[in-house]
Amino acid sequence: MPNLVGKDVGEATKALRSKGLVLRVADRVYSDVPLNQVVRQTPPPGMLMKVSQQAHVVLSLGQRELQIPPLEGNSLRVSRIELLRGGLQVGEVSSVSLPDFATDLVLQQNPKPGHGAATPRVDMLVSTGPKEPAYVMPYFLGLNELDVQHRLDQANLHRKINYVAAPQWPHGTVIDQSPLAGTRIGANTEVDLTIAN
Repeated sequence: MPNLVGKDVGEATKALRSKGLVLRVADRVYSDVPLNQVVRQTPPPGMLMKVSQQAHVVLSLGQRELQIPPLEGNSLRVSRIELLRGGLQVGEVSSVSLPDFATDLVLQQNPKPGHGAATPRVDMLVSTGPKEPAYVMPYFLGLNELDVQHRLDQANLHRKINYVAAPQWPHGTVIDQSPLAGTRIGANTEVDLTIAN
């Protein structure tokens, strides 16, 4: 079996005929190899073949002229649909938190819009919107209810208060809390306080 890769289909056919073999086109694919040149072959070069056996080849369709749509400023969902419509693929999606941009907004794309991209994959940088403030839950046990409520008001945290009879504790003392001290909490976390009545 001669090496056919890189040969024009006409040359490959002649090379096989001279050895008593037959060329059969198994597939055609887009590649960097010029149009109608052999990209792959089966069996591989150097293999012993019987006369009149077939050699299967994959021919090049040449480079695909990819039309990359403009995605920047679209939502991630709309961008995915645009890519699928154009026969393209979603590549790597990275995200960054920026306060001035809406959630799921495409900020950058690679490759840029236009012709001549070498790959059908389009990578995108997407905004996750403003970053939600986070806090570390303080230790409130044993503190006075009014002091704790003042601290929660300063942080704009919502709270739920439960009063229970606990004669062993001074009146108005925090005796239980949830989330526990040291827990990372977001701005919309509700803090449960149990107060001695």
